[in-house]
Amino acid sequence: MRLRAPAVTALTALWSAAFVETAWAHVKWFCAYDVAGQPRGLENVLCPDFELLVGTAMLALLGCCLLEVTELGHAIVRAIDRVTCSLREHTELLFRAGCGAFFVAVWALGGVILTPELKTNSSAISWLQLAIAAGMLSRRTMPLSGIGMAILFGVAVKEYGAFHLADYPVFIGVACYIALTGLQRDLFGIRPLDIVRWSAAITLMWASIEKWAYPEWSFPLLVEHPAISRGYDFEFFMRTAGVVEFTLAFALLWTPLIRRACAILLCAMFISAIFEFGKIDAIGHGPIIIVLLALAADDASTVPRLRSSLLVPAAYSVALIFTLALYYLAHTFIFGTRIV
Repeated sequence: MRLRAPAVTALTALWSAAFVETAWAHVKWFCAYDVAGQPRGLENVLCPDFELLVGTAMLALLGCCLLEVTELGHAIVRAIDRVTCSLREHTELLFRAGCGAFFVAVWALGGVILTPELKTNSSAISWLQLAIAAGMLSRRTMPLSGIGMAILFGVAVKEYGAFHLADYPVFIGVACYIALTGLQRDLFGIRPLDIVRWSAAITLMWASIEKWAYPEWSFPLLVEHPAISRGYDFEFFMRTAGVVEFTLAFALLWTPLIRRACAILLCAMFISAIFEFGKIDAIGHGPIIIVLLALAADDASTVPRLRSSLLVPAAYSVALIFTLALYYLAHTFIFGTRIV
């Protein structure tokens, strides 16, 4: 079937946004923001452009799912297995070394809780972060590091509120992974890596809503780097970036090839953003990059079937509606803002 011009435009925009560094920089680290401010009304978010972008992304995701059940899809999975074999064998070491380096970095940076925009004057927080890094040196002390991460998250919730920290459930996932791996246990039959996979997907799906609700937060970056928007209107570009992020995040919850390929793509995007935005971006995105590398190497397999492929548009729609509704209802409940 021949694609019409609007669909071609949407597909081109989605492809462009996927490889633009600004779309993947966490805007709160670089620009002014107001979490309690009035978000764009849903009547402005759910516009024809948004519907076209979502529909195009859904079709692309469906096409990839259908590819997975073919012999070519199986061959791609085997190729990824071969390339990531060494990383897979050292996943625990990846988390321990990566998280250790992250917490040494935030200790050296000073004055932050877990991420660059969560400021603190407490010296105890800084030393706790160094102690968490030290706990990564031994499997016996890893559970203590996991508890320390949970404490830091709790402190951040107390200081900045639950809605702000809804941006970062990945830290709870990583804390669970660190603690459970140290104890050599799972959580009621759920692998530690699956816990962190879900937490990463939820983190990125939630963050994508901000690109639709508060696109103006990113406008200063687009003004400073005009070539990044590739000539698209800023509003349209941020709408596109949000759809890309949500789609790739949702895919982390799907079948083996889909989630591993999207983990690789997301990891490449976050790493590329570091070259544009420097060490703050490297520190802030360090934990999510570690998680994505581990997910790309994860060879836990379920047999993909045609039925699961055909269900992906419905599952995607439910996830999108639920996340949008939860974001706006929670914001209205907490801050008293309007939905429309």
